[in-house]
Amino acid sequence: MLFTKLNQRIRREESGFTLIELLVVLVIIGILLAIAVPSYLGFKKRAEKQASNANVRSAIPTAEAYYSDNDTYTGMDFAALKAIDQGIATGLVVAVTGGGAGYTLSFTKGACTASTAGPGGTISNTCP
Repeated sequence: MLFTKLNQRIRREESGFTLIELLVVLVIIGILLAIAVPSYLGFKKRAEKQASNANVRSAIPTAEAYYSDNDTYTGMDFAALKAIDQGIATGLVVAVTGGGAGYTLSFTKGACTASTAGPGGTISNTCP
């Protein structure tokens, strides 16, 4: 019966798709999107977390170079770090703590924020 209808369509030279065929295609596309979107969001979150960690990690040697040149962290800000290392990520937040005895570096990428308290601190990341 299926072949009979198909042969009739071909003989009459009907072209185009039936409504059922279009609905099947839309359902398949919907299923593929339901699988792909959560994976993409997970990849994006992990990438933001790693990028924020990397930007803070790469700024630590520059902060220590600033201390080596000045014997204090007082006066250290983004512009001072940028003068030492042009590769410092724009958006890095620098704060001097303890009267010039320490610092805090933080960077936010998307919803993820990485920060460290130095000298000698570890990098922590808040990523919802």
